Amino acid sequence: MHRYKLASFWAIAVIILDQATKLWISSAMEVWTGKTIIPEFFNLVHVLNRGAAWGFLDSDTISWQRPLFIVVTFIALGFIGFMLKTTEPSDKWMVSGLGLITGGAVGNLIDRIHLGVVVDFLDFYLGTHHWPAFNIADCALTLGAGCILLSMFYNKRKGTSQ
Repeated sequence: MHRYKLASFWAIAVIILDQATKLWISSAMEVWTGKTIIPEFFNLVHVLNRGAAWGFLDSDTISWQRPLFIVVTFIALGFIGFMLKTTEPSDKWMVSGLGLITGGAVGNLIDRIHLGVVVDFLDFYLGTHHWPAFNIADCALTLGAGCILLSMFYNKRKGTSQ
């Protein structure tokens, strides 16, 4: 599969799944509520995050975080486009990783532009220790980074690190 088709497939799939799940959770639950799915391990919640990962810069008193995150996302998307253009077409892990990251970035960007916040709804925890809530876009960003690391490891072992 051509690298742009593969990356586009992953990006579009992530955007659709991310936005569909956020729409579902937003229509099914009131903001700041939750439902236990697996006791002592997993809740579905409906939270709004003004900040970045782990609530970084999530504050009502900071007015510049939204434009900052939008600009940073566009810069990152430009860098991803450059990376995709310069990646070997046969490097499926790298291409897939870039597509997943693109989808995740765009999924959260849509929220920031449309809502001013990002909708998060997956809440994993053990006892009283909660991992910060996240969404499908965040999962794709993490999986994409993992794919890129696999690509780098595989290419280094082959002696073809780019």
